[in-house]
Amino acid sequence: MGAAAVLAGASSGCGGGEGVESGATVAAYVEASLCAEAKRELARQGGEAGDVKVRAICLPSPHEAGKLNLATLGANARKATEDSTTVAFLEAHHPSASRFIHPILETAEIPWIASSSGTVAMAKLLKLIESTSSGSLRTSPQDKLNES
Repeated sequence: MGAAAVLAGASSGCGGGEGVESGATVAAYVEASLCAEAKRELARQGGEAGDVKVRAICLPSPHEAGKLNLATLGANARKATEDSTTVAFLEAHHPSASRFIHPILETAEIPWIASSSGTVAMAKLLKLIESTSSGSLRTSPQDKLNES
């Protein structure tokens, strides 16, 4: 399993540089191929990471007739950037797609986790959120992803 993240700063939707309040709800945007597994893992964990509620938002598949649809890729990444509660983007391994969506996520300072398994990606995100004691939930997971 590989993971990558971008330079991330404070997120106003996640409480700015002050972190997330107890009981807050954050979002993980999940590519279609990972979504069913990610949602099952999230449900298995009670929909929470520590005292933060997490919701998985499934995105449309960027594949049409066996080809990548760049418009859908871009729209999916932009959708995640428009939600101030977004803490991560869970993506399937596909290097050709990554070069199109990572710059969009980077600009919005949203970290991503690349995996072939929705279960693994969501479990990693929940663990990172739970282990974050202070600061932005965008910055801290990004820092920890860089350590792995």
